[in-house]
Amino acid sequence: MASYDLVVIGTGPGGYVCAIRAAQLGMKVAVVEKNATLGGTCLNVGCMPSKALLHASELFEESAHSFAKMGIAVGKPSLDLPAMMSFKQEGIDGNVKGVEFLMKKNKIDVLRGTGRIVAAGKVEVKAVDGAAQTVDTKNIVIATGSDVAKLKGIEIDEKRVVSSTGALALDKVPGKLLIVGAGVIGLELGSVWRRLGAQVTVVEFLDRILPGMDGEVAKQFQRLLEKQGFAFRLGAKVTGIDSSGATLKAQIEPAAGGAAETLEADVVLVAIGRAPHTEGLGLAEAGVALDNRGRVEIDNHFATNVKGIYAIGDVVRGPMLAHKAEDEGVAVAEMIAGQAGHVNYDVIPGVVYTTPEVASVGKTEEELKQAGVAYNVGKFPFTANGRSKVNQTTDGFVKILADAKTDRVLGCHIIGREAGEMIHEACVLMEFGGSAEDLARTCHAHPTRSEAVKEAALAVGKRAIHM
Repeated sequence: MASYDLVVIGTGPGGYVCAIRAAQLGMKVAVVEKNATLGGTCLNVGCMPSKALLHASELFEESAHSFAKMGIAVGKPSLDLPAMMSFKQEGIDGNVKGVEFLMKKNKIDVLRGTGRIVAAGKVEVKAVDGAAQTVDTKNIVIATGSDVAKLKGIEIDEKRVVSSTGALALDKVPGKLLIVGAGVIGLELGSVWRRLGAQVTVVEFLDRILPGMDGEVAKQFQRLLEKQGFAFRLGAKVTGIDSSGATLKAQIEPAAGGAAETLEADVVLVAIGRAPHTEGLGLAEAGVALDNRGRVEIDNHFATNVKGIYAIGDVVRGPMLAHKAEDEGVAVAEMIAGQAGHVNYDVIPGVVYTTPEVASVGKTEEELKQAGVAYNVGKFPFTANGRSKVNQTTDGFVKILADAKTDRVLGCHIIGREAGEMIHEACVLMEFGGSAEDLARTCHAHPTRSEAVKEAALAVGKRAIHM
């Protein structure tokens, strides 16, 4: 029987990063993966393929509508969807091979099959052909990620009623796409197919899009998406889908109750969130406790109630983000090695990779008001940013929230081109407990979009230069 210092179940960003860090610290490590490729949802059917299609569809739309204004005559672009899907797959393959290389480089054993915790210190791995092996290990990290959350009474066939997985692999552009859920996944994938020609309607149970994000940002973002052609039905729910005809017929009801109506669609994307994946892990038999939302219950050191068993990523509490899982993977590996691993949950950025992008870190205005924290706001629009003006990409703004007494930056929210890249200077600043004054006095290259971040910091003290 093989014996290890650590066995990680799952090779998504949390799992494979955890394994690499543990190997760097001198542990003998194995990972367990049930799928044919490493990388989990993120690399195979989530973050990475969606970014490939977002990039390709953005260029498709720009070539049709923006190139001529810049003096670039290319004619009307035509869509070769199979070629675009091949472009997406090339990206997936490159990333997956990269993870396989990292496993070999760090001498990490890859155990192919479905992992099940037999007891503390023992993991059974059952291969596709039914062959099983059990390995001994001093420590186990559960990094099994999440699955698509299901909508009661609606069956996903991944052809006409799809999850994010199916929406990344449609063989033709739907005439009408109905999206259930106005969160990050629905808006990103809706953006892809709208640019390629679909008529997109989003149904959201709440009275706003992007729940949890700063309210002012969400409102402006909704207006921008509506200008692009999105239609929103907020405060509404889908109660059923009739798939018997040539087109799907979705029953829509007001969330507060009222008369139902029918919306027709060629494809319905169910994007109401994700649920932790714990099925088949043997957690009940091993005595591992779950919380009231079906997540693996952990303490502040990622330890479950069973000694030697830990959990990270989407399967535990906190935001379901790949980079949060990665940081937890590093932290738990360091803790197992006797070091002081740490994750600062107050500085975990979130990004919506649409056009424009939306990026956020730290507290929202709503959260600060609810907590009774006095704060100052600094805002700067991209309409007043030189680089954005000459590129004619002026949608959005930067907003910085700083403590009214100490000037310490508590949150930063950006809507605009490349917001996902710009957010990180706020992250670094906040990790060091920096103030708006610190950011305002940091020299920024000109002309860059990032100057808008500096100007927003200046605006906290009511001294923005270009506004």
